[in-house]
Amino acid sequence: MKVVVVGAGSVGRSIAQELITNGHQVVLIDRETKAMQYETVPDADWLLADGCEISTLEEIGLADADALVAATGDDKANLVTSLLAKTEFAVPRTVARVNNPKNEWMFDESWGVDVSVSTPRLMTALVEEAVAIGEVVHMFTFQQGLAELVEITLAADTEVGGTRVGDLEFPTDTVLVAIIRDERPIPPSVDDTVEPGDELLFLTARQEEAGLAAALKLRTADADVPEAAAPQADQGAAKDRKTAGHPDIDSQDLHPEGV
Repeated sequence: MKVVVVGAGSVGRSIAQELITNGHQVVLIDRETKAMQYETVPDADWLLADGCEISTLEEIGLADADALVAATGDDKANLVTSLLAKTEFAVPRTVARVNNPKNEWMFDESWGVDVSVSTPRLMTALVEEAVAIGEVVHMFTFQQGLAELVEITLAADTEVGGTRVGDLEFPTDTVLVAIIRDERPIPPSVDDTVEPGDELLFLTARQEEAGLAAALKLRTADADVPEAAAPQADQGAAKDRKTAGHPDIDSQDLHPEGV
């Protein structure tokens, strides 16, 4: 697989090295001379150029690439690169780095982004997964928010302990993917039971999370809206400000990276 990585900072180089280790062909692009640390990823093809320019993307043969990763420290650059990759070169898969969580709502298909990766959000999910018991923890979002990978650790006093999976009434569009027990993953069947301390991994639609909490009789089941869902409403309102087609970047909408 040919992957173009725009942004040769520490993040971009790390991604490139992992992809090469996994047997993929990688092209690294950056416009800063100081980023050209060829010795750090010697097996990649390097180009000193602006990844937001069509001429640059033509030069490296982006039309033949299987995926593009926009990994710069500039959210505006990552959005523009993703949009060009989709609209001008029909790249099958685009992945974009989100530096400032306040900009996350813009990273969707209208900007050519298939998958957005927000480091603060991922770190939050890992912390919550480590400490949260009896709560719905968001691990990952798929397909522009249409599906969520969530984790629930059952409390020691859970009301559903010993219940067969087949007897639990999960909401529509919700799938129990795995039960993790004693550090071992278990492929769930209808005859398996859920036990206190189990980590349950679900694929579910965001609007079904309250129903999932109710099915497992979690303490948060009485809440009208899961706390983690609140930012999504704000994002939707912000998106309504944009017109159809290719939206223009508004300097007031984009928040600069904090660090």
